[in-house]
Amino acid sequence: MYKKQDCVALVLAGGNGKRLRSLTDATAKPAVSFGGKYKIIDFTLSNCFNSGVGTVGVLTQYRPAELSEHIGAGGIWDFDRKDGGIFILPPYHDRDGGNWYSGTADAVYKNLGFISRYGAENVLILSGDHVYKMDYGRMISEHVRRGADCTVAVCRVPIGDAKRYGIMTVDDDGFVKEFEEKPEAPRSDLASMGVYVFRTGKLTELLEADAKSDTSVHDFGRNVIPDLLGKGGKILSYPYYGYWRDVGTVGSLWEANMDLLGDDPLFDPYDVRWVVMTHTEQAPPTKIGVSADVRNSLLSDGAEIYGIVEDSVLSPGVVVESGAVVKRSVLMENVCVRRGARVQYSVVGRDSVVSESAKVGEELTGDVRDRIVLLGSGTTVPHGATVRASDPAAVLF
Repeated sequence: MYKKQDCVALVLAGGNGKRLRSLTDATAKPAVSFGGKYKIIDFTLSNCFNSGVGTVGVLTQYRPAELSEHIGAGGIWDFDRKDGGIFILPPYHDRDGGNWYSGTADAVYKNLGFISRYGAENVLILSGDHVYKMDYGRMISEHVRRGADCTVAVCRVPIGDAKRYGIMTVDDDGFVKEFEEKPEAPRSDLASMGVYVFRTGKLTELLEADAKSDTSVHDFGRNVIPDLLGKGGKILSYPYYGYWRDVGTVGSLWEANMDLLGDDPLFDPYDVRWVVMTHTEQAPPTKIGVSADVRNSLLSDGAEIYGIVEDSVLSPGVVVESGAVVKRSVLMENVCVRRGARVQYSVVGRDSVVSESAKVGEELTGDVRDRIVLLGSGTTVPHGATVRASDPAAVLF
C-alpha cells in the first residue's frame, strides 16, 4: 500500500543530447559533468529535496547506466525513505508489446500507473538537464490556489534566443493566451522552462487523447500544452526570476560553467540555504604545487595543479603539469594537460590527454558560445598539435 502524496514528480532524463555531440556518445545528457563535482541532473534532484517533494520518478532511455548508477537509491538527496523515494523508470514491454518513449508526453503517458499509485492530486514534470535553483513547493501552492489545470514556470530570455524555447503571451492575470513551441518569429520573450504542474485528472485526460492521435509527436510543448489551450484549459504562468540555463549545447554548457566563477558569481553553488547535493567518489585532496598559479577557478577533489589555471572549472582527477596553461576552459574527470601544453576556451571530455606542447583553442572575444572547442571523452591530442575553434576536426577528436 502506497502512502497518498500531495504531489509526485517525474523527471524527464531520457534525451540523447545530440547538441552536446561527443560528450553524450556514451552517457545520457543529465549525467554529463557540470561545475567540477556535479552531474547536470543534481540540480533538479536537489530542487526536489529542498522543495519537500519526496516521491520522484526518473524517466530514462538513452544510455542510462551511468545515470542510474549515479542516482542509486537516492540517499544523497534523502530519497531512500519508506514513504515515497526515487525510482528509475525506463521503457518497458507489457502484454501488448511496447517501444521506446516516442516523446516527452508519451514517456509520462506510459508511467500513469506510477502516478496513480500515490493518489496525488497534482503531478510535477521536470527536465533533468537544466541548471537552476527553484522552490517547486511555492509553484505547486500557487497552482492549487489559482485553480489552474496546468501551471508553467516561465522566465524572460534574450529575444535573439527566444526561437529555442516554447514562447507564450499571457493576460493581466498571468494566464496563458498564446503558446508556440520554438517559433521562427517569436512574439514574446517569455519562455517556458520545461517545468509543469498538472492536475492529475486533467493530465491523464490529455495524455490519453494524445496517445490516440496519429498526427501528434507526443511532446508537451508541441502537442499537449497547445491542445489544452485550444480546449479552453486554464494554463497559469509562474514567473521565475532566478538563474536558469538549458545546458543543451556545448556553448551553453561552457557559459554556465563560467557563470560559477568570480567573487559574485551569476550562479552561486555555495549557498548553504539551498544546498546542491551529489554522489561523489572518494578522492584525495586537491594538490597545488609550488610552481602553480591558480586564479578565479573551481578545483575538485583529486586535482593536481603544477602549471597555470585561470578562469576555469576542473573536475576530479584533473592534472595540469608544470609549464601547462589552462584558461577559460572546462576540464572533465581525469583530464591530463601535459607540460608546455595550452588549453583555452575549450570543453575537454573526461579521460582525455593534451600532449606536450599541444595547443587547444585560441583567444576569443565577443560572443564566443559558438566557437568553443570540444574534445570528446578519451581524446588524445598529439604532441605539438594545434586544434582551433575554426578547425572542423575540433569536434572529431
